[in-house]
Amino acid sequence: MMQKIETYSEADALLSATRTLSLEALRSFVAICETGSFRRAAERTHKSYSAVSLQIGKLEELLGARLLYRDARHVRLTEQGELLLSVARRMLGLNDEAFALFRTGALSGRLRLLAPHDLGVSLVPRLLQRLAEVHPGIHVDVRLGTFETVTSGMREGSANVALFNDVGPSELPARDLFSEPLQWLMCNGGRAAEREPLPLALAETGCAWRDAAVAALAKSGLSYHAAYSSDTSMGQMAALRADLAIAALPRSLADRDLVEVPGHYGLPDLPLTHIRIADDGSDLALAFSSLVVDAMQSLPAIAKG
Repeated sequence: MMQKIETYSEADALLSATRTLSLEALRSFVAICETGSFRRAAERTHKSYSAVSLQIGKLEELLGARLLYRDARHVRLTEQGELLLSVARRMLGLNDEAFALFRTGALSGRLRLLAPHDLGVSLVPRLLQRLAEVHPGIHVDVRLGTFETVTSGMREGSANVALFNDVGPSELPARDLFSEPLQWLMCNGGRAAEREPLPLALAETGCAWRDAAVAALAKSGLSYHAAYSSDTSMGQMAALRADLAIAALPRSLADRDLVEVPGHYGLPDLPLTHIRIADDGSDLALAFSSLVVDAMQSLPAIAKG
């Protein structure tokens, strides 16, 4: 009996290639999802706008599915895009991890990070995920606390890196990552701003936003009382949505339900709030700081707060 010999033809090779997802295209796709913009994704991946658009078109053609809805101002995921996003992140993570294993002088060790509760919920997890992809040998111990806890801990040497929200000049040698205005926010259609004394939703003592709100009201002579207290801005926002109070919060937290208090209420102006990072100069801290700076430059404002 003659044995059948199977051959791998050029047609087979072409079929296999067309069924292989491009990591470069997936990286552009993830960049679009994380920045909310083809233009920002192109800047982040060091490609032209047209190259990124072409990559997404070929990716959609290969998968036979529409991944993104886009118009002149907005980009949003389709249901199929949502499915691909989680897979794409895992694939890119494995790719980056593989390269990190063979990187000469790969960093390893334990890093101590201090951050306030708000950043610990909104920003830190994404940064740690990115750090694990780029430097899998670095393990991070995270401690969350108030602004005072974070800054004092950094001064006393109990941490290698500190991320924090601040207003005015920094109390620590630090790098500014992002800034935006604080605004008086209230429930859309609510009446909390009409009450006397003015009901405030405040964070715990030691929060830079709390201090800015109280200082501005004290200077203006307006009377107020703490109607609601919370460790995080999410708690304050819940109080605002229930029309229990108003609060001084970053502009990026305004949405359809939470709006700026109209000017005719005569509330005082508020300063800018800054996200800053301080480090102790160690190799691990500098690596993390560099990663944070790169990540913050590519994130839209709403992703930072």
